[in-house]
Amino acid sequence: MTRFRLLLTGSMLAALAGGTAAADTLREALVSTYETNPTITAQREALKATDASVAIARAQGRPHLSATAGINQDLSRSGILDTGASGPTLSVGADVSMPLFAGGRISNSIKAAKTRVEAGRALLRGTEGDVFTQAVAAYMDVIRDRAIVELNQNNVKVLETNLEATRDRFEIGDVTRTDVAQSEARLELGRANLATARGRASSSEQEYRRVIGHEPGQLAPPPPLPPLPATPEEAVRIALANNPDIVAANRQARAAGYDVSVARAQRLPTLSAVGRGTYVNEIGGTIGNLPSTGGQTSVGLETTVPIYQGGEAGARIREAQAFEGQTLEQAVGTERSVVAQARSAFATYQAATDAIAANEVAMRANELALEGARAERSVGTRTVLDVLNAEQELLNSQVALVTAKRDQYVAGFELLNAMGQAEAQDLGLDGGPLYDPLGNYRRVAGDWNDWSSDPRHLPKATRTVTPAEAGVAPATQGVTPPPQ
Repeated sequence: MTRFRLLLTGSMLAALAGGTAAADTLREALVSTYETNPTITAQREALKATDASVAIARAQGRPHLSATAGINQDLSRSGILDTGASGPTLSVGADVSMPLFAGGRISNSIKAAKTRVEAGRALLRGTEGDVFTQAVAAYMDVIRDRAIVELNQNNVKVLETNLEATRDRFEIGDVTRTDVAQSEARLELGRANLATARGRASSSEQEYRRVIGHEPGQLAPPPPLPPLPATPEEAVRIALANNPDIVAANRQARAAGYDVSVARAQRLPTLSAVGRGTYVNEIGGTIGNLPSTGGQTSVGLETTVPIYQGGEAGARIREAQAFEGQTLEQAVGTERSVVAQARSAFATYQAATDAIAANEVAMRANELALEGARAERSVGTRTVLDVLNAEQELLNSQVALVTAKRDQYVAGFELLNAMGQAEAQDLGLDGGPLYDPLGNYRRVAGDWNDWSSDPRHLPKATRTVTPAEAGVAPATQGVTPPPQ
């Protein structure tokens, strides 16, 4: 499997290096997607939040220091409580505590947090692959739909020429009014198909704009895909070993297991070391020979032994166990989904490959048939309708061939994604340094500082609203974060 992955990565690097300088390439589209797609950039921020959960869990096992201060003024005192002091009284105190034993709650919380970080990294990998698959599909859809528009434009031109020729021949009595009507009907049908094709091309261009972040220019043909598995079983084996969704689901299930241990710790004793200090000042003055100030310090151990908690502990454990069961079931569901994705993509790729071969033969045959129909029509052995049908069949085979090529390429990339081999590091994108999820983790996971924070986040994803669109709809202007 390692040898296959190395071969795949090398082939992808060589393939994506192709393209022409005069047109946008698939590599450039993927680089733009990686840097500016909001789904990817949002998932990076979600991983940062998960990274912070490790520091939150670790903080439970560290010393906690707090201080209190207060000024109190007695309004009235009488009887034995009347000491003669008029106040006010200033009191200042400090408490420090250090957990020594928490029944495993803290250690298991840290393990759960670290495991969820691993799941978050896998989710980020999966998000990259899914978005790259969308980008490849959008890229290929634009190429396909533009080609279909061009084919339909050429078809309309041919039908216009046919109609003019048929009308001229009708004028000299060589054809009937029926032939003219058939030519007119076929031309209008061609124009309708052209309008539909243009609409689909426009829709594909907007999907490209949404995923990749800008309008598509002239697109270069895609580079060839790297070698793919020879059998669906091989594809499934690779997917089960590498697919990031499976990794994420398994890590989430493991973290849920740690959560059960955290819940169980609620029934166990806790032990903490504590220290306290208090200072009191009778601001109103002294009482006889008594001092006006005083202080006290103490250290000790404190233990808490839960005896009865109203059933909450048992409910918390059952809740955690149910969540663990849910994640275990979801892991099986994820595995099923990945197996289905791998086999489906493999089958679609094979079907599209066969369709390409068949459509190439059909297109060549339809070209010969059209040439023969025109020649036979010139000698009167074929009708105008025969020629029109031959032209339509040629167009259909050309459209089918373009569509099959798109389907083959997209299915091949979907198969790579299902096998966990369609991420940034696999594609060798060199638009800049790749995002390192470990960098933020190292920075925040062990932080002790209560006053640390990050600068206000500014979106890295690019907006696609044009100046003209913004002028028409001011509400689409960028959202300004609230003051902090």
